[in-house]
Amino acid sequence: MAASFQVVVRAVIRISPSTLYPLRQCQGTSARCRPSLGPFAPPNHSFCQAATLQDDAAASQETEALSRYKDRPWDYLESEEYIERYGANPVWAGYRRNHKGGIPPQKTRKTCIRGDKICGNPCPICRDSNVVIHHQNVKLLQQFVSAHTGMVYDPTQTGVCMKQHKKLTEAINTARDHGLLPFRIPYVDFAGEDYSNCHHAVGFTPPAPPLKSGDDWYKWYGEITPDQNEVAKVRKTYKAYLKPGL
Repeated sequence: MAASFQVVVRAVIRISPSTLYPLRQCQGTSARCRPSLGPFAPPNHSFCQAATLQDDAAASQETEALSRYKDRPWDYLESEEYIERYGANPVWAGYRRNHKGGIPPQKTRKTCIRGDKICGNPCPICRDSNVVIHHQNVKLLQQFVSAHTGMVYDPTQTGVCMKQHKKLTEAINTARDHGLLPFRIPYVDFAGEDYSNCHHAVGFTPPAPPLKSGDDWYKWYGEITPDQNEVAKVRKTYKAYLKPGL
């Protein structure tokens, strides 16, 4: 009895293969497939459900946020997304590079993104597409500048790649030129002894001798005897400009 039932099922499947065709197709990349309704559903029945309006709205908001952060990257550091991800810490806090051993190398990698390939564990700037280096993005640049010395942190401390570190340095210098970041100039106490010529490190300079009319400023200048051949060449060259008798 069981063998005869299997033969009947196989015959039905061979006769109407179109009954199983809708079960294997689900068109549309943004669709959700419902569970199967059975092998005997009509061939024109659709088992796919279009994406809901909420999903489309969420996708549009995400693309809008990316474009907004690209044009105004400083807004990202004040957004809830940034606070939820980093909190009050800088973007490089808690980052650890993937290197062998416990001692990091002297230099970071040249770049994290080469064409379409992204290396494993990219640097704090390359891993977040919303972090954009710009000279007006002051809050981001301040995270890479020491508040005590005003010097840019070394890339071995922040973990950024050399390409992003070069962009950071250029953006920080541009922001300082535009007055967005302060310059750190060390204070030097003025001491009159350092600029005086009365201490022992300065030699004694005798006063200049008094000059009379007709005397040379330097004594050795009057003792020089010019070469007559050279004098004749100069007179011949500038003959038209010399006064008669010279």
